[in-house]
Amino acid sequence: MALMSPAALQRAVPAVFVLIWSTGFVVARFGMPHAGPMDFLALRFFFSALIFIAWVAWSGARWPQGRLQWAHLAVTGLLMHAGYLGGVWAAVKAGLGAGMASLIVGLQPVLTALWLSAMVGGTGASRVRPVQWLGLALGLAGLVLVVWHKLHLGMAQPGNVALAVVALASITAGTLYQKRWVAPCDVRSANAVQLLAALVLTVPLALVETYPLDWHPEMLGALAWSVLVLTLGGSSLLYVLIQRGAATAVTSLMYLVPPCTALLAWWLFDEQFTPLSLLGLVATVIGVALVVREVPARRA
Repeated sequence: MALMSPAALQRAVPAVFVLIWSTGFVVARFGMPHAGPMDFLALRFFFSALIFIAWVAWSGARWPQGRLQWAHLAVTGLLMHAGYLGGVWAAVKAGLGAGMASLIVGLQPVLTALWLSAMVGGTGASRVRPVQWLGLALGLAGLVLVVWHKLHLGMAQPGNVALAVVALASITAGTLYQKRWVAPCDVRSANAVQLLAALVLTVPLALVETYPLDWHPEMLGALAWSVLVLTLGGSSLLYVLIQRGAATAVTSLMYLVPPCTALLAWWLFDEQFTPLSLLGLVATVIGVALVVREVPARRA
């Protein structure tokens, strides 16, 4: 059996990232009943950072050069790990429905495109083209259709909605910040720095959290998957995608996460997947395709 060529592997990266990232809500379903969000995330960041540090030491990978790069990576870690994951987990734990949380965080591609359009003034490689705007709108409409039947689940209140908005702002700002300020460096050492920064912020929050920590097998399994697959795999792929691709194209992939999550929930938990959800999935895929195909090959 022939091995995949480097070009084919590179083309497969976005699909693999979406599949891995989509398991996040499945993991939350197993882990969240047995731990507070900050407890769980502190453990996830600690073990993930430990593995990355060991990996760097074993492989001889280079650490980021200069204090400024360490600072930039720390900022992205605070935003994309502590801010994003902390906001989503805390919002759902506080009673916000997963569908509503997905919808709020799913605004990231539009927010990114609006920011880039405002910053570049409609010119240059970062300019969001009309076809891309069409794709973003179609993707957002598809996302709404996918999560529509779940929007009534959970109770939306100012507090938990605010936490989801914090997650949205964090992942958007972290993506743009990394694209602008983080110089290319080894993904293993970069992730180690990001996770250590997220751990520093999360541990104090975990210490004051009032939720009980139950070392249930479901929690341990969710933690193992979060460390070994979501962080080591998904976060690493996201870092590489941001470094190599246009910000609008990368964030548009986030539209595909809720539909993929819905399919996983249908398969694993026999959750409802309606014809409306299928229509939304098709619309989302078409929308993302329109965004990605119109993006220049390199810089955002």
